[in-house]
Amino acid sequence: MSGPRGRLVGPLRVALHRPELADAWQTFGRLLRFETSLPHHLNELAILVTARRWNAQVEWHIHAPAAIAAGLDPDVVEAIRIGRPPEFTDPDCADVYEFARQLQQTGDVPDELYAALSQRWGSVGMVDLSTVIGYYTLVSMTLNVHEVPLPDDAAPPLPALASAVDGLTTLPSGHRPMPADTDPVGPR
Repeated sequence: MSGPRGRLVGPLRVALHRPELADAWQTFGRLLRFETSLPHHLNELAILVTARRWNAQVEWHIHAPAAIAAGLDPDVVEAIRIGRPPEFTDPDCADVYEFARQLQQTGDVPDELYAALSQRWGSVGMVDLSTVIGYYTLVSMTLNVHEVPLPDDAAPPLPALASAVDGLTTLPSGHRPMPADTDPVGPR
């Protein structure tokens, strides 16, 4: 309660049954939510992709407003929520979305995507990004299996999607911005 969250919601409600776990969990979660090397909006984007993949209603409820407050385009948030391909204007957002999407759906990412992100953020950034996705997978699974209720009697924000198979949503590829030096018409 005294940490940066200011309230007891989400998986910590479950972890309190094992106080040592709850203490370690909140420390790990604070580091990965509030103290990563990645820009806050990109961190929140990775969390939203994970929440949507696992259809974690509580996670989405908490992180969608946080992502928008951090500067993530609300249209991107809505596209992920309803399972449509997001339209990105920021290449960093496009790459983080694709990294999180691929890691969630295949367990790995293409070498060229890893290399592009690693060139931007280095080894620490890549560890932060992959660990955020792994941690919020743990959070999503915990919320789902223990049926943690939404706070304040909120309605479930994530609709059931046709792309969900065995409870997991398959997310579409996003649309990347065209580089400024690309002529969309082609050669003259």
